[in-house]
Amino acid sequence: MSVRSKDLAAFAALSVLPGIALAQPATPAPKPTAQTAPTAAQPAPAKTQALNPANQAAPQQAAPAAQAQPAPPPAPPPPPPLWTAADSNQLLLTILTIGRGGLGAKDYDAAGLITAMRSGDPILMSAASTERFNRLASDLALGHVRGDDRQNYHIPDPDLDGNRLDTLLRAALAQHRVAESLTGLLPTHPQYAALKNALSVTPKTETDKIERIRLNLDRWRWLPRDLGERYIIVNVPAFTAALVENGQTVSRHLAVAGATKTPTPQLMAEATGVVLNPSWYVPNSIEPAVRGKAGYVPVKSKDGKILSWRQPPGPRNALGQIKFVMYNPQNIYLHDTTAKSLFDAKMRAYSHGCIRTEHIMLLAERLLMEGAPQPGTPEAEGATIWTPEKVRETVASQKTVQANFPKPLPVYIVYMSSAALQDGSIKDYADIYKKDKKVLAALNDVPAKAKTPADKPKDKVASR
Repeated sequence: MSVRSKDLAAFAALSVLPGIALAQPATPAPKPTAQTAPTAAQPAPAKTQALNPANQAAPQQAAPAAQAQPAPPPAPPPPPPLWTAADSNQLLLTILTIGRGGLGAKDYDAAGLITAMRSGDPILMSAASTERFNRLASDLALGHVRGDDRQNYHIPDPDLDGNRLDTLLRAALAQHRVAESLTGLLPTHPQYAALKNALSVTPKTETDKIERIRLNLDRWRWLPRDLGERYIIVNVPAFTAALVENGQTVSRHLAVAGATKTPTPQLMAEATGVVLNPSWYVPNSIEPAVRGKAGYVPVKSKDGKILSWRQPPGPRNALGQIKFVMYNPQNIYLHDTTAKSLFDAKMRAYSHGCIRTEHIMLLAERLLMEGAPQPGTPEAEGATIWTPEKVRETVASQKTVQANFPKPLPVYIVYMSSAALQDGSIKDYADIYKKDKKVLAALNDVPAKAKTPADKPKDKVASR
């Protein structure tokens, strides 16, 4: 039986459950009664100072400062939300059909919710519904797989916290829009909808393909729901970097990512500009390989101690002619390269973790001009306008100069091992860092098996 047939059969069974009226009109929950906080006791007035020994009035003293009043106690929390049978029915149907988005209905215990609804106890039904709503909302907004199972993941997702979740729940019940409130948490990126569609048309016998789609759907839920009007997204397994504006990909570039020994992390950073003719400060992990070699100069402290090694700008510099300024604790950024022949390779996992980007100069020129004042306007007076001609002149000068974007933008570095095409077919990429197995195990709530020698990725020779 297909997933859709199972969903419809389960939903049809609800209509005969005693005590559950699928079309029951919603009854508004009673409003909480406001309670007045007790008034703090006022301090007693200070006693009058005694007369001096000469029976004369004591010199007039300044009145003591008024004592600070204790803060009133915090307002009591609102009562738990009350659910109607119709609202709980909406939640139940959402759980029964949640598999269409790649999540498992068993994680939200539909049977337990049905039992609570049959009990006829509105308090029990409300508690059961609230618990499942919170669990489901959290997975839809933030993803089911969490923590270390995401593997080298450093992208914050501010979409939902405890306060927002409570507000969402109470608004959903007040408007009787439980299903809409939950689906409104899903990612807005077109690729999420395309993967969901691909899941629906994939034959149920193709279990490996289904599982791969499911785990990548969850990876999209890890990201912020709205990535912004303008951003760069790097997909490591696809070895591509794309500039997206208003939901449309306007520029796509081949990329070289980290080797298996030096994998590129998943992260988000704000790109604020570029450095033209950059120096390469050699990471400590590979410093022994370049120490003392021609073309590298030591970076010394005031007392002459060598702190690190630097490769000055020039035709052999590992960063090429340009690198993006995008601070992140992992020290990963997009940059040019002198080894441009690597862009012709199918498997492009060769760097120490940074993203070498083909035609990055054209990408930078576009970003430097977007939002810049037009020459000859009052806004342009005294401003540095980085036209393509000025960029090229600066590069030719071999001077190291930083040029800032008029409009900074986020850069997302992600790990999506499958993408959906418009016709519903799936494009799979090599799982170069062997992440999928652990993510899928966490998605299915089963412990990942210990790695075997065959599972371990083969080391590649890392280049700059």
